[in-house]
Parts: sequence; C-alpha cells; structure tokens
Amino acid sequence: MEITLEKASDTNASLNITLTPADYKPEVDKKLKEYGRKVQLKGFRPGHVPTSLVQKMYGKSILVDEINAMLSRTVSQYIRENKLQVVGDPVPNRDQADAIDWDNQTEFAFSYTLGLASEFDIDFSDLPSVTRYDIQAGEAEVSSTIADLQQRFHSHTHADEVGDSDTIYGELKQVNTPEGAEAFAAKTAFPMAQMADDAKGQFVGKKKDDTITFLLEQAFPDEKARANATGVKKDEAANLTGEFTFTIDDITRHEPAELNQEFFDKVLGAGAVDNEEQLRVKVAEIIQGNYARESDSLLRLDIEKNLLDNTPILLPDEFLKNWLLEVNEGKFTPEQIDEQYDDFTKSVKLQLIKNKIADKADIKVEFEEVLNVTRQMVREQFGFMGGENEEMNQTIDRIARNYLMDEKNNGQNYTSTFNRVYDDKVIEYAKTQLTIVSQDVTVDEFKAMAESR
Repeated sequence: MEITLEKASDTNASLNITLTPADYKPEVDKKLKEYGRKVQLKGFRPGHVPTSLVQKMYGKSILVDEINAMLSRTVSQYIRENKLQVVGDPVPNRDQADAIDWDNQTEFAFSYTLGLASEFDIDFSDLPSVTRYDIQAGEAEVSSTIADLQQRFHSHTHADEVGDSDTIYGELKQVNTPEGAEAFAAKTAFPMAQMADDAKGQFVGKKKDDTITFLLEQAFPDEKARANATGVKKDEAANLTGEFTFTIDDITRHEPAELNQEFFDKVLGAGAVDNEEQLRVKVAEIIQGNYARESDSLLRLDIEKNLLDNTPILLPDEFLKNWLLEVNEGKFTPEQIDEQYDDFTKSVKLQLIKNKIADKADIKVEFEEVLNVTRQMVREQFGFMGGENEEMNQTIDRIARNYLMDEKNNGQNYTSTFNRVYDDKVIEYAKTQLTIVSQDVTVDEFKAMAESR
C-alpha cells in the first residue's frame, strides 16, 4: 500500500492511496472461503461448492466491500496517526472511482480531497485576562424576593367586595339558550386574574349575593381560561358564548404571608432564622448563589470568546461550503450556507482549539465520569436523593446505564453526555491557566451584560 499527502496550501490537500493485490487479496480470499462453506447451491453438497464458482458468483462484490472497508480504515488511521487538523469529511474523487474496472484491474488508485485547518498553538500566557462577575444582591432585589415569597406562602381571607386579583365563587347561568339546547348552569369559580381587563370593571366592587350580567366570551376570550372558569373541556367552552349571569356566593383573597416565625420556617426550614434581618441575609446569599450559576455561564462564554479572538486559524472556506451543501442534501441553498457560515466556522474553530488544549493537557474522559454525570442527571430529574440507600443507588445506576446505552438513538445519548463532560473539563482547565479577574456587580448590571452577549 502506498499513501501520499499532497498539500496544495495550508488548508487544502489530497490524500492518495494505491492498493495492490498484496494489500487486499488475503482478506478477499478469506471471505471467499467463508462464503464457500456457507453457500448452498443446487447440485453441490453444503461446503463443497467449487471456489471458482464462488468467485464467479460473489468475488466482485466481496472485492468491492473489502476495498471500501480498507479505504475507510486507512484514511481514518492516517489522519489520526499524522494528527491532521481535518475539517469536514474527506471527499473521494468520484470520477476516479467510477472509472475502475473491477473485473480486470488488480491495482487500484484512490484520491481524497481534505480540508485542513492551518497550524496554530495555544499559549495561555499570551491571552488577556477574563472577568468573573460576582453578583451582589442589593436591598431592592432582596425586598422583591421576600415580597414574592410572601405571595407564594399567602393566606386566604374572605373579602367584603371583589378586587381585581380575587377569586369569586358562585353560580353561573346562561341567559340566551340556543333553540333545543339546555341552558348551561354551574357552580364555579372565577379567578379575576384570568379575566380580560376590560371586563373586570363589571365585577370589581361587587359584593356577596350580587348578580352580574355579562358576555362570557368578552370576560374570558381565551378558550383555556374560559374552560377553567366554566369547568368544562376546552372544545366545549368554545361553544359557550353570549349573555350569562353570575351570582356571587363568596369572595376569597390572597393575603401576603406575615413576616413571622411560621413564614421564616416555611421558607428556610425550622429554626434557620428567627428575625427579618437574618432572613434578609440568608435571602441575599441564596440570590447570589443562584446568580453564581449564571455568572459561570457568562464566564464560560467569555473564555470561549477570548480563545477564539486570540487564536488565528485559517479554514478551507470553499471546501467547507461545498461540503456543507453536499452533506445537507439540498436542505440549504448556497445563499443560506453563506448566511450561516460565520457561526459554523466559529464552532469549528472553537472545537479545534478545545481539542488542542485537551491534547496538550492530556485531558481524557473515562466512562465512569460520563456515568456519574448521568447518575446526577437522573437524581435531579426524578427528585432522587443521594446517600446510603443502596437500593435507590442501584435504581439510579440502572436508569443511567439504560439511558447511555439506548440503542434506539444510535448512541447519541452517550455521545452528547461524553461531549459535555469533555467540554467542561477543557473549560475548567482553561480557568486554571488564564488570569481571572473578579468584579462585583449588581443584579441589574449583570443582566445588562448578559443580554449584550
């Protein structure tokens, strides 16, 4: 076998492979013998069909299959062993392949066009610093969060008259009934928050035992809200229109929870705090902890941008555009490829950079790491707790393994989880090599920066 790489430029090359009988014949002969033992042909005992006849019947297809398999292995192995920065897939010279005379040739030549990324290196000491934003929860944010919690842990009171956020209970009756139909009537509840704003004025201020006449479809134009208000299915609610009366039996109102020990215990757990000042401190810590995840996400984006902006890489643009058109089989026009090409090349370059970092730092991902991440995903998704419960841990492990090994999606679950773990390890390593500068910001300042990204 002869393999040569001819580089036309930093980003374009041809990989040429020549195969002689010594390369493929041993495997082809082996396959012919296997066929000879298995093939059943009238007039011959099983396993005694002459080799010449097997060759005539199956020789060509076996030769083609074996050479195609050999080419696939050879191309992949050459790229891997020579650490070529290949982008896209190797593209075979189809005219050359179509011209092969499989019946008479014994030596075969094949050529593949390769798209290459230009050579580059990563020197973290030359890269600018990246800012980590430490989000500080201000008094307004803490007060707003506590107010939301008071609403969440609200209490119910009976109101004297209807307010625009109350729930009113009573009897709903249809005024004008279609001919031959029975008038609709039901005991139900109207959440005022779901009522159309321009209809609320008919109800706000009304008291117990008052009766309001109104158009149902105006009060609840959304069919889902109308179904909720009438207690019927959505498709049935669509037919409920026209004048209705509603006689109020009761009015309930959500009152924000009082800032007392019962509220503190519900929010943070029994005995965690015993006054409002301590509550505010804890809530500030929780807010900062929640935003820390968002801060980490922004830091990740900024690290990736830093690596992209400061690592020049040339790509074979014409090759890649043609390759994208071909692999997407008419799903995109050349104009659409051009429109999305910049985003595509950014993802390609970023992956090349991450692969270079992983190679230099000897970053690897083991199966157990992928499994551990999946186990944690299962715990979070199903609300399972970790700990010493062996039966529960075995259940989690079984679900995680089944998810990773699901054959229905051709291993995509494992691949996507592996890539996520790999990506996380590369970014974590980059954090140890880059200069990270911390900066305190308010929640509003952080939101503005995140939106600008």
